[in-house]
Amino acid sequence: MEFYELLEQWFAQNARDLPWRAVRDPYAVWVSEIILQQTRVEQGRDYYHRFLAAFPTVEHLAAASQDSVMRQWEGLGYYSRARNLHAAAKQIVEAGGFPTDAAGWRRLKGVGPYTAAAIASFCFDEPCAVVDGNVYRVLSRCFGVETPIDTTAGKREFAELATLLLDRQRPALYNQAIMDFGALQCTPSAPQCDVCPMADRCKAREWNAVAELPVKSKRTAVTTRHLIYIILEDEQGSFLIHRREGDDIWRGLYEPLLLEMPHSAEPAEAMSALRSLLAADSAEGTASLTLRIKGSVQGLRHQLTHRLLLADAYRVAIGGIGESHGSLPRGYRWVRPDALDDYAAPRLVKRIYESLKL
Repeated sequence: MEFYELLEQWFAQNARDLPWRAVRDPYAVWVSEIILQQTRVEQGRDYYHRFLAAFPTVEHLAAASQDSVMRQWEGLGYYSRARNLHAAAKQIVEAGGFPTDAAGWRRLKGVGPYTAAAIASFCFDEPCAVVDGNVYRVLSRCFGVETPIDTTAGKREFAELATLLLDRQRPALYNQAIMDFGALQCTPSAPQCDVCPMADRCKAREWNAVAELPVKSKRTAVTTRHLIYIILEDEQGSFLIHRREGDDIWRGLYEPLLLEMPHSAEPAEAMSALRSLLAADSAEGTASLTLRIKGSVQGLRHQLTHRLLLADAYRVAIGGIGESHGSLPRGYRWVRPDALDDYAAPRLVKRIYESLKL
């Protein structure tokens, strides 16, 4: 049995009941496709009905104000979709009607290859293969395609394969079938491989590589780091800071004492780690030191290109250090509050200063 026949057979038993499938009106199908670009079907269904109730035809949409269009889109997010939809409606009305092929749809604002192929096949029976996330996943697993899907070569290869497999006599049926198959059967996680009609021909199953396909280009992983800043304040009201050195982030900038842990820490654990650090860096011992938390801020997030920093900070009054401050880590300096701005600090540290009212 051909690949498309298996898909269509599966679809006959498992197709989702979606309101936009009951029509071949290009306006309704277009609206549904734009809504579903970045939206789950469950959420998009209500927006689809409300949007068509507010703008029942493309002429209504083209004549509407942008404010009214945005109000109907409110809460759906990715608002450029609504603006593009509105602009494309004007294009359609000015042209005197809807395009009838994928090439014509591609010329409209906000319509890409997938959306153009979907509308052209669903509404005009043009033999265009859709390629979206579901299709990438199904084809890569079934046929063992390891070319990364986010590369030019990968996009070309998958588009060619999708076109080769297309049921050219029933393109709408086939396209809907493969998208539902990816959404319901060949899912990103926990696919139903044991009851899959493609099981005996699926390369990913044969290779035990279902979880590895489809492939995306390797990118630097985002590393999460847990930072605990201790703003030590002496009996004269000065704060302890140091300049960051080495090859790590923020080299040459100033920050308070930093404890970095593999996990978030409760205050008691943070204070225990602080005492251990002070003892390790002190020649005089820490028996006479007193530590008192005067304020704290937890759960600050700071995103860098390849790092997510999760930071907690404590303002801690320290006593019993004597005039020499000899029991404190080497390389640090005491700075009066009114001089903190003289020392360049990372934005995260500035946020901490502001939160703790330094």
